[in-house]
Amino acid sequence: MIEPIKTIIKDELSEEDKEKYSLLGKELIANSQVAVCILAGGQGTRLGHDGPKGTFIVPLKEPKSIFQIQVETLLRAYKEFGSYPNLYVMTSKDNDQITKEFFKSNNFFGYPKEKIKFFVQGELPLTDRNKNPLNAMAPNGNGGIFKALEDEGILQEMKDQNIKYLVTQNVDNILANPIDAISIGILKENNAEIGIKSIIKAYPDERVGNTVLKDGRPTVIEYVDFPKNLAEELDENGELKYKEAHFGVNYLSIDLLNRIAEEKLPIHEAYKSNDKYGDFIKYEMFIFDGFEKANNGLVIRVKREDEFAPIKNKEGNDSPETASIMYEEKYK
Repeated sequence: MIEPIKTIIKDELSEEDKEKYSLLGKELIANSQVAVCILAGGQGTRLGHDGPKGTFIVPLKEPKSIFQIQVETLLRAYKEFGSYPNLYVMTSKDNDQITKEFFKSNNFFGYPKEKIKFFVQGELPLTDRNKNPLNAMAPNGNGGIFKALEDEGILQEMKDQNIKYLVTQNVDNILANPIDAISIGILKENNAEIGIKSIIKAYPDERVGNTVLKDGRPTVIEYVDFPKNLAEELDENGELKYKEAHFGVNYLSIDLLNRIAEEKLPIHEAYKSNDKYGDFIKYEMFIFDGFEKANNGLVIRVKREDEFAPIKNKEGNDSPETASIMYEEKYK
């Protein structure tokens, strides 16, 4: 059963609550109990970039790579909280070595290299449209994070270091704000196993996940799988009834990560075409298919202009130019 989900609207919290949650979050951050994982297995093909998407140079007044922007966000967190969060970078077999070399050649963008660890997501075979094998493999989607974290010993490492939450974020969102003391404090106060950040959908068929309550638990349904009638349904105020958009920033407890790693996530089919394989099927797992395993979760709504500036295509609302304008506006 799918229902609209209630959210904690960060901007509407009282100053008293903001201070309370901020203090709780700062304690976890200062004690190095919050880590960050950048999902960086993709290539920059749609941007016309030959290489990992994180190495794409964003056309700011002072041009920077996406990776540099992400690391600078964590450096700002260090200045504010006095602690360097562990940074995990999930790569793919295709871009792992290049990504490592890029970080090394840029002196890890000023971040302590011992606080950065790279790990490779798994792969799944490609088939043609008739499900015949193509003798080729491709990254298994962002849902591959759970098994990869376990296989690389990172889950055990985080447990040994008493890390409480891992924040996952997409590499291409240059306004992502993972080390957010208020949001982390909200999770701690509510003993939440998962926190999903959301923004209000811009329009019914925006290409974002839909954050909903499914069978009583917070989860996300990808836009291609979300029923059109629900996407367009309005509430009594004439607003979208299902308006909470998932934009890729999630806070997952270590206990939850361990539980999901033991589960088999569903495999989704993505129909693709290229010159090498013609029409084919790519198989992948979605990170949010694991969210339903959480015993206690919540959704925190933030402002789009504060935390979401994706770089996905050469043109449009998710282009480098659009994201650059938003970034410059926030950090002017």
